[in-house]
Amino acid sequence: MSAYSDHVQQVEALCGKEKGWNAISPEYAARMRLQNRFHTGLDIAKYTAKIMREDMAAYDADSSQYTQSLGCWHGFIGQQKLIAIKKHFGSTKRKYLYLSGWMIAALRSEFGPLPDQSMHEKTSVPALIAELYNFLKQADARELGGLFRDLDAARAAGDAAKAAAVQNKIDNFETHVVPIIADIDAGFGNEEATYLLAKKMIEAGACAIQIENQVSDEKQCGHQDGKVTVPHADFLSKINAVRYAFLELGVDDGVIVARTDSLGAGLTKQIAVTNEPGDLGDQYNSFLDGDYISSADDIANGDVVVKANGKLLKPKRLASGLFQFKAGSGVDRVVLDCITSLQNGADLLWIETEKPHIGQIKDMVDRIREVVPGAKLVYNNSPSFNWTLNFRQQVFDAWKTAGKDVSAYDRAGLMAEQYDTTELALEADNRIRTFQADAAREAGIFHHLITLPTYHTAALSTDNLAKEYFGAAGMLGYVAGVQRKEIRQGIACVKHQNMSGSDIGDDHKEYFSGDAALKAGGSHNTMNQF
Repeated sequence: MSAYSDHVQQVEALCGKEKGWNAISPEYAARMRLQNRFHTGLDIAKYTAKIMREDMAAYDADSSQYTQSLGCWHGFIGQQKLIAIKKHFGSTKRKYLYLSGWMIAALRSEFGPLPDQSMHEKTSVPALIAELYNFLKQADARELGGLFRDLDAARAAGDAAKAAAVQNKIDNFETHVVPIIADIDAGFGNEEATYLLAKKMIEAGACAIQIENQVSDEKQCGHQDGKVTVPHADFLSKINAVRYAFLELGVDDGVIVARTDSLGAGLTKQIAVTNEPGDLGDQYNSFLDGDYISSADDIANGDVVVKANGKLLKPKRLASGLFQFKAGSGVDRVVLDCITSLQNGADLLWIETEKPHIGQIKDMVDRIREVVPGAKLVYNNSPSFNWTLNFRQQVFDAWKTAGKDVSAYDRAGLMAEQYDTTELALEADNRIRTFQADAAREAGIFHHLITLPTYHTAALSTDNLAKEYFGAAGMLGYVAGVQRKEIRQGIACVKHQNMSGSDIGDDHKEYFSGDAALKAGGSHNTMNQF
């Protein structure tokens, strides 16, 4: 970003050429420019795609440089995450946002709360991307506005050193705008529908789009039963559609995350088209469960027969018309899905698993990397997993295998609070703490995300507030449980008028009207109590 003084000089030169612009302050106009660095969603998509590509290269060189994000369902939530990240860590580097289709379905649909089955309005996806970036841009404007006021105060006090220090902060300001990995589900229709929606998402600011290999009209949440996958050709056509959308809009660095649900999906709606033995369609069909037959006498009315592995196979067909895969074929299908996606336009992989287990993920990634070296994953650190129970059981099993005495523990009951201070529980917690770093190093995970964190934090904090406020604590339930903590932890939104843009509006009024401006932030504004 150019130096603050350069921006002022540029506007000053412009204003000097125009008659009648005497009332315009070049410095104020320069400030407004800096507070609105990104004019369109495409500006954002191009900027953040470059960041993400640089982060991917950094991870390839050093796996400790993995990236993270938290899921969002509202612009304010995303804004607060980035404000908190800058406050606590001083930089937004390698910190993204994730846009969860589950949370849009559950919290943003006009139909009301819905399951994660692509029944919500697809227009709500690009709308939320735009909303998230509007809030992040306001976070920029708010923080810069505070710096501008500090600069004015230092100048008014004749403190040149303070003014120089503040201007240095302005010159080195880091934006809150970061990459968003956006969930397009299974594409909301055919490849043309996927392309059209991808364009809207990119125009809203998305630099990374995640798409899954489920059937659009049968889509299920990744951690529920009944998932139905599509043949590879169908999925690749949608990957192509997303790439064309990126290229058409000039986002040449756009990132495609190809998700496979095959590990937990035992069904397919279609038998793949195959032209010769061993081609991709034939490989897909080879996983179908069924019986090999030798004559037409083995075929009943309505049966389907395909040639697979050089033999006639009668796939098992359910009453729903769906076909099922062979039991235990999930891992092999995942590996084939991932290799095929990376060889045909995808940049990153997402393997949906039923538990957070580094060994399980590593085994699949090692096989993928035998064919596609450098394959990288986005991994869902899902709230659908019982992390406590899973990791306590992993430690239990590891200790038992190593011959350690585990007789004091009930494996099935390890979630019980009575175990919280035991050696086993402490070891499990340590493994949870290092899970992301360990998985980044050992299992090729470039990006760790939690899909639904704020859904759960909102529920937990609301439950605690309701219990206190409507109970014996009354107003103290809010004051002690919320406001006092906000003040002492320096939470910016304790000044909620400021967070909504009141001070930005006051600045603009002064720019536009000078001394005649009627401002809200005077001595009688109760926000001054904070």
